[in-house]
Amino acid sequence: MDRLYRVNVLGFYLCARAVIPGMLSAGGGVILNMASTVSLIGIPDRFAYSTTKGAVLAMTRSIACDYVKRGIRCNCICPARIHTPFVDGFVAKNYPGREAEMMRILSDTQPVGRMGTPEEVAHLALYLCSDEAAFVTGAAYPIDGGVTAL
Repeated sequence: MDRLYRVNVLGFYLCARAVIPGMLSAGGGVILNMASTVSLIGIPDRFAYSTTKGAVLAMTRSIACDYVKRGIRCNCICPARIHTPFVDGFVAKNYPGREAEMMRILSDTQPVGRMGTPEEVAHLALYLCSDEAAFVTGAAYPIDGGVTAL
């Protein structure tokens, strides 16, 4: 819990604290946090992770409320399982010889039948940081292949 708190809560707080003064001087800006679907729904055996990602969601909404009149927007992305090198390494380390089977199982937990890609998350991030999202603040955007819809 302490390690997850330092990374997922304190890390986000320190980043926001570092950038907000410059954004205020510049007349505004965008903060985009990375939460998780577990900040929106409960899943088994993820107490510490879910707790810290829930804090990210709460910080996102608090920053949005506190700074909306000063030109700072703050949103968060809430991904489900995204196929990254971390997932590959986790599967290889914990399921040697069963990698293909485990990747199928992990993919099948997503209603669309696959994990998301980093590029899909990046496209959402690009939109939320762009002027095209000028009316969006305090929002949590699931990018989850339908996980939160069920």
